[in-house]
Amino acid sequence: MSGFMGLPLPMMADAYKMSHFPLYPESSEMSAYGEFRTSYEKDAEDHRIVFYGIRYIIQNYVSKKWTMQDIEKTEIFLNTFNLMGTPFPFPKTLFQKFVSENNGYFPVKIEALPEGTVIYPHVPVFQISAQNEYSSLVTFLETVITMVWYPSTVATLSRRAKHSIAQYFDETVDSTNQFLLSSRLQDFGFRGCTSLEQSIIGGCAHLVNFEGTDTLSAAYYAQFELNNGKPVSSSIPATEHSVMTAYPTELEALKKTIEVYGHGMISIVMDSYDYANCLNNLLPSVAALKLEKGGFLVIRPDSGDYVEAVIMGLEAGERVFGTTTNNKGYKVINGCSVIQGDGISPESLKKILEAVKAKKFSAENVVFGMGGGLLQKVNRDTMSFATKLSMIMKKDGTRRDIMKTPKTDSGKISLPGSLMVFADTDDNNIPKVYPKYEISSGNKLRSYPGKSNLLQVVYNNGPISDFEWDNFDTIRNRVEEQWNSLPPKAQVISKELEELRKVVSKHLNQ
Repeated sequence: MSGFMGLPLPMMADAYKMSHFPLYPESSEMSAYGEFRTSYEKDAEDHRIVFYGIRYIIQNYVSKKWTMQDIEKTEIFLNTFNLMGTPFPFPKTLFQKFVSENNGYFPVKIEALPEGTVIYPHVPVFQISAQNEYSSLVTFLETVITMVWYPSTVATLSRRAKHSIAQYFDETVDSTNQFLLSSRLQDFGFRGCTSLEQSIIGGCAHLVNFEGTDTLSAAYYAQFELNNGKPVSSSIPATEHSVMTAYPTELEALKKTIEVYGHGMISIVMDSYDYANCLNNLLPSVAALKLEKGGFLVIRPDSGDYVEAVIMGLEAGERVFGTTTNNKGYKVINGCSVIQGDGISPESLKKILEAVKAKKFSAENVVFGMGGGLLQKVNRDTMSFATKLSMIMKKDGTRRDIMKTPKTDSGKISLPGSLMVFADTDDNNIPKVYPKYEISSGNKLRSYPGKSNLLQVVYNNGPISDFEWDNFDTIRNRVEEQWNSLPPKAQVISKELEELRKVVSKHLNQ
């Protein structure tokens, strides 16, 4: 079976894509590109975006061989799909042609930024081109390639959370413990996903920034499919409410858990009945057993006001186990911390950390768990992802650069031409967009001495035999380096592209 979940491969598109092939003008080449049109939640202060996830799409969807059986199944389906009672149009002949002549591989070239590249709105993250008779298929794969919005949005959300936590780490955590930052946000989102596949895609996007996860599907996939078997993640044993309520008393559950796992790290949920009572009366009762075992206890509240719950846990840990004061003047609980996994968002996370700091506790005392807020409460509009046609080369060699310019929404204006992306070494390595061709010199390529196009070919009418994707460690390092070195905002449209936009604007609707 060449498709996905029993679907023939042509089903990887919105229905209207099937009808576009005879509508495009005849051409020798067409180009389209994908971009984020806004930053995360239209944020006005920080426009940085983490691009991630194109590898999964290329390897699992685009690089699959189509078959004649795929086309036959598609035709059978489309014969009954048209509302008017007639067969729904589709490019059957073109599909059959590339199945026969191109070994079943979809006939387009795809360029993409390296995974983990930190960019800004309007920087193209991929570019698709198709030639000659296949030109009219240039946007057919838009539906599946556009889905890169999801892992990129999760990676950006997760990175922003890390940025916030890092600020409090800088203020309250000694340099010797800064390594703990990578474990401060745990992915609790597996059960909130719509599918196993989403848990892998979104869970891996989170792991670009943090090591902590309870999403085993993503942890395994990232290690063995993306990082050559080298571990990328971790978690610890933990109780759930079902474990705690399985015993006649909560105290028995506490004792059993510490007896079994108290020699290492263990997280225990403590609000099954009365969180305050558990902290004030039950926790002191098991303190001696915990100290005897010698491990590390993580207190987990799971209901109530999230700020109050965390502070209650920290103060209980301080009473029972004591604290030391670090070099920055903040308290570190001995062998104990708190994990808050209920109601966590980028906003609530900051509120909690501010309250923790105000109580003179170091930020290393708190870990966060994020579930639906991490993997599920995002959509394509979060950063307004779009794919748009940008260039047509006619049969006679005339080039037409295209840009969408709706008068009713300037935020949806697209970029014209075939595009290139360079890290501008004269401006803090900010990724900027440049046109590929000269404006008024026919189809002459522009010259950019010393610049290297960040858009690299990842698929060229089929998988590229000598192309190697970066491993997961390389992607992590790229994100870390670029996020920390790039400014929150930047101008990304080059003067050359701005000039082209003005020229194209003059000829619109003529």
